[in-house]
Amino acid sequence: MILLVHWLLTTWGCIAFGGPYPWANFTILALGVWAVAQRDSIDAISLFLGGLAATIFLDIVHISIFYQRTGFSDTERFGAGMAILSLLLKPLSCCFIYHMYRQRGGVLGPSQERSDYQTIDSPEAPADPFGGLEGRGHGPQGY
Repeated sequence: MILLVHWLLTTWGCIAFGGPYPWANFTILALGVWAVAQRDSIDAISLFLGGLAATIFLDIVHISIFYQRTGFSDTERFGAGMAILSLLLKPLSCCFIYHMYRQRGGVLGPSQERSDYQTIDSPEAPADPFGGLEGRGHGPQGY
């Protein structure tokens, strides 16, 4: 439903705004189609969420630069209104998509899983690769 609403509003917004506006928004909507098609993919939904958040900023910049107070026909004013409505709905859409991201197992921030690798700053001593032979009085063998 989110994709359908934003696709419709973006299509109408293209009446007033051309150039980078449709490229940015339709690209992100294509990521949304990928996220719907790959229901178990965390990568797809996270890219869609990040891209939708980025288009909020891009839409603000694009509308503020190219919106004309005078000279718009009624059709172009309608398109600009739909682009602004799409912009206003995007934060709500981001909330819904973030909820879907969490349902798929995504977590923002560092992972809580422990790895088999040990960091340099780790307080734990590494395992003895020689099986503790040095501690038993056995020195290295000479040749």
